[in-house]
Amino acid sequence: MNATTQGTQRVADETVRRLLWRILPFLVLCYIVAFLDRVNVGFAALHMNGDLGFSATVYGLGAGIFSIGYFIFEVPSNLILNRVGARIWIARIMVSWGLISAGFAFVQGEYSFYVMRFLLGVAEAGFFPGIVLYLSTWFPARTLGGATAIFILGLPIAVLIGAPMSTGILVAMDGFVGLAGWQWMFLVEGGMAVVVGVFAFFLLSNGPGNATWLKPEQRDWLVRTLEQERRAKECVRRYGVWEALMNGKVLLLCFAIFCNITALFGITLWMPQIIKGFGGLSNTQAGLLTAVPYLCAGIAMVFNARHSDRTGERRLHVLVPACLGAIGLVTAGLAASPVLAMVGICVSAAGILSSNILFWPLPSMFLTGAAAAAGIALVNSVGNLGGFVGPYLTGWTKDYFGNYAASMCVLAAMVTLYGVIIYAFVTVMARRSEPGHTPAGELATVTK
Repeated sequence: MNATTQGTQRVADETVRRLLWRILPFLVLCYIVAFLDRVNVGFAALHMNGDLGFSATVYGLGAGIFSIGYFIFEVPSNLILNRVGARIWIARIMVSWGLISAGFAFVQGEYSFYVMRFLLGVAEAGFFPGIVLYLSTWFPARTLGGATAIFILGLPIAVLIGAPMSTGILVAMDGFVGLAGWQWMFLVEGGMAVVVGVFAFFLLSNGPGNATWLKPEQRDWLVRTLEQERRAKECVRRYGVWEALMNGKVLLLCFAIFCNITALFGITLWMPQIIKGFGGLSNTQAGLLTAVPYLCAGIAMVFNARHSDRTGERRLHVLVPACLGAIGLVTAGLAASPVLAMVGICVSAAGILSSNILFWPLPSMFLTGAAAAAGIALVNSVGNLGGFVGPYLTGWTKDYFGNYAASMCVLAAMVTLYGVIIYAFVTVMARRSEPGHTPAGELATVTK
């Protein structure tokens, strides 16, 4: 390696390290707050359902209807972000959903619950795909997968933090100034989103071209590298917005992530109640135990992402965790022992989330610019319809059969199907090297 190459590599390594420390910690914080506001209804349900007289079906429908609002406004929101920049739009998203989340403190019955969950989905629409798009404008292809994995670690961290925090608010503030603990939980955690959203306006930069916190040589290398990658993809095929939305690869990814998220939210939004159903646990104990599966998931996500990066293999690092997640779901649904059922829940959370983190760089393999904004948003919005199907299915089967066994088996089938589809997708993409398919350089980031 000559001196010029060594110098370029040094600048590249320093730039990526700078990006990791400057961008990702705050984005992880944003995702922690986002996911906490999405799933805190699961903790509130331990008290709220009884106070408001909600059946399992009513709660499941309300928990899932969030995804309908999210689905409708996802693509428009991401296209707006692509036009006005992340700084303004991510801040707008977080402030608006924080205010709506706080408004859950004043829900009076099932219909107001449905309306507020729908509005929360509308407000949050575009956040996750917007961040995925935002990362693709900062991180070169070879580092994008790792950066996305670190960002998604905010999900288990949110529950690890949120379980004791939400449970503590439910208990400690119950009855304060005449409000129930679950009402205070929504007010406090919604307020957190508003505060973080205001900080987002001042801390996020719209792109590397105006990042004053990068050294000139770092900024030049990053802009040049990202532009070269963009041109390489567009030389193969440049998609328009409507072409991206109707592209077969995009639609296949939509269905795959729909299967994954159906399983994810089918277990996530019911987890405190499932754990309490083991018997002999108070609401506080059930809420705190909810953190355990996410601790397991966080460890598994880090291990899976690092092992995948070290070996360069992607397909089995999606398929194997997905299958393990399915085994965990079946175990949780059918086990006669509460201990074995808890082990099943831990395995299911670890498997589903570990298989999820390597999915999100896939759309950026072949989409750029506004097409990437639309395509990633469509994938996430269709996928998040699983956030409606999963919780509603779990609630309906609980009312119909009196237990969670049937829904856990269906969710297991969904996450297995997800793993098989992604394995086949990446395999086919890797084998196609002729013009019209993904550049070979990008395939190195997806499969060995």
